[in-house]
Amino acid sequence: MPKPFSGWIPGWLADLAGAWVFYSVLPAWPGVPLRFERIARFGPLIGLVLGGLQALFWGLSAGWLPLGAQVAVVLALGLNLTGGLHVDGAMDTADGLGAGPRALEAMADSRVGASGVQALAVLLLLRAAGLLCLAAAAPPALLWAAFWGRVAPLVAIQWFPYLRKQGSAGFHRQHWRGLAAELAPALLVLLLALVLWGWLGGSPPQVIGLVPALLVPLWLGRRLGGHSGDSYGACVEWAESLALLLSGLGLRLLAA
Repeated sequence: MPKPFSGWIPGWLADLAGAWVFYSVLPAWPGVPLRFERIARFGPLIGLVLGGLQALFWGLSAGWLPLGAQVAVVLALGLNLTGGLHVDGAMDTADGLGAGPRALEAMADSRVGASGVQALAVLLLLRAAGLLCLAAAAPPALLWAAFWGRVAPLVAIQWFPYLRKQGSAGFHRQHWRGLAAELAPALLVLLLALVLWGWLGGSPPQVIGLVPALLVPLWLGRRLGGHSGDSYGACVEWAESLALLLSGLGLRLLAA
């Protein structure tokens, strides 16, 4: 049985509240204390919220906003909802990959190099391409891409060592209970989505995002020799962007 955190508040709820404020700029929940021990397991759920807000805007703006403007505003909304948390990590990681043996030193540098700027441009272009291909089918893809993007760091934490002795993201590994336990909330959401699909119909959960969620942390981990907080953020950004692109390309191939 889970131990209570504070009075009637269970620890998992405090971690969920902590994940809410750590992974987004959304207001904290009143009356729920924050804990940051095992927040990574709730990342995919926060992703569904953030992706859902982008999908909601897409749906509300359809018909009166040109497609290109929809894409631009949704991209801007996604960046603002996270406060640029993961984008910063993706840019730092790109600088590290470009620095060779000085990777960790370059990633720790607060200045952004040419590799980081190029990485941001490529990420935005990939997402824009995916959304333009998806058009009216974008809302569910936004939802599930954000979900799978936040599964990727869980894979990274499980498969690779943490690179920094005193890194700010080291707490993930300190409280890690194995991939199965940390994936439990995400798997429950997938199961619920499958049940609702079988019962109510509509669109099934999009699982194409599982491919980059597995391959991105594997590739980055092998290149860097492990992972850090920056590369966890890079896993989110690249997996989410590639999930959107794959969804869009898959839709176009099916329609051809």
